[in-house]
Amino acid sequence: MAKRQLIELAHARSGDKGDRVNIGLIAKRPEDYPVLVREVTAERVKQHFATVCLGKVERFELPNLEAMNFLLHEALDGGGTFALKADPQGKTYSAALLRMEIDVD
Repeated sequence: MAKRQLIELAHARSGDKGDRVNIGLIAKRPEDYPVLVREVTAERVKQHFATVCLGKVERFELPNLEAMNFLLHEALDGGGTFALKADPQGKTYSAALLRMEIDVD
């Protein structure tokens, strides 16, 4: 197995609502989707965002789209109107997720 960054296998897009971040992860090729399902678990995403996601991470599979959706709870320090962070929105979380390394056959 070789280590590869998600950006080589997937596209991603993210957004926010309140104190939650929503990240869509879409396989670039149909044959990459099973690898994403195996490697990009809710637990791994939670670990990847450990310093900013204080709540749980939920994963929703969308096999007909060869995609997954992750919902990160308590990830924005209260959300856009409450947070003291310089960027209290979830727009950059997709780029951060694409830096995650996974094992690929």
